Amino acid sequence: MDLYLIGYLMCVCLSSSRVLGGYPIWWSLALGQQYSSLGSQPILCGSIPGLVPKQLRFCRNYIEIMPSVAEGVKLGIQECQHQFRGRRWNCTTIKDNLAIFGPVLDKATRESAFVHAIASAGGGVRGDALLREGTSTMCGCDSHHKGEDAEFGVLNRPDARSAMNRHNNEAGRTTILDHMNLRCKCHGLSGSCEVKTCWWAQPDFRMLGDYLKDKYDSASEMVVEKHRESRGWVETLRVKYAFFKHPTERDLVYYEGSPNFCEPNQETGSFGTRDRVCNVSSHGIEGCDLLCCGRGHNTRTEKRKEKCHCIFHWCCYVSCQECVRIYDVHTCK
Repeated sequence: MDLYLIGYLMCVCLSSSRVLGGYPIWWSLALGQQYSSLGSQPILCGSIPGLVPKQLRFCRNYIEIMPSVAEGVKLGIQECQHQFRGRRWNCTTIKDNLAIFGPVLDKATRESAFVHAIASAGGGVRGDALLREGTSTMCGCDSHHKGEDAEFGVLNRPDARSAMNRHNNEAGRTTILDHMNLRCKCHGLSGSCEVKTCWWAQPDFRMLGDYLKDKYDSASEMVVEKHRESRGWVETLRVKYAFFKHPTERDLVYYEGSPNFCEPNQETGSFGTRDRVCNVSSHGIEGCDLLCCGRGHNTRTEKRKEKCHCIFHWCCYVSCQECVRIYDVHTCK
């Protein structure tokens, strides 16, 4: 089984599940107590929260890649928290809760779009790692090549949220394929390269996170249209502003606005920005003016122990002293 198929299967597993907060509740597997034992104990598919029958069959048929699925979601969450570390919403997760993001992703917002895309990309990356490690009996030679895509057609599904989630999942998976690099190694006398071995190598995940963050900033706003087909009422997503570029399968889509995340709000899942560290010298979103939503900021001093006056000794070690330095720390009121 190749990266393309594992990525697609993971995308299926990320899609169409029982949800809380607009996303699969089985994502809690990536953060819960079960995660630490994934590599050492057999997975009981029936114990994973939120799996619908289709996903339960997937789990039982491909049991050996389920740890990679959970690791992929965890990787995506960590990258989300890095990318949004200076934003009002910083991808906070809630421990011991099946809805690991709380209600913040209930709405079909840009944030929801990004989380689905980065989680799907994380699943694909971990699937590729499974192949390279050679630990899976499912893995064989890769008969596909960069750039192959599944048929999307995902903006025309029975309900708009399913269409949006599926589209953004596919966008995350496609991001991996688009950024694969062909690497080669020469074999032969004196580097003559008489024989050359080549393989597709995935990019650094931080690069994928940066790319999807750009897609978040330029995400396409859609509107929901309802019409009747032979299978019943169907919701279709259309571009809200016709004069804007229509989204491709590589773009993120959303159809509801985001809250401002300035104040705590249990209904929206916002934790607010009080006591968040801000950058007093920045005029960007991470700066104290914007991050603190105009409330102002407090400043305190903080002592930190750091290595200093390091000297290299031949051969071969480095010795350092320990210095105490004082920093100003600015937090939102």
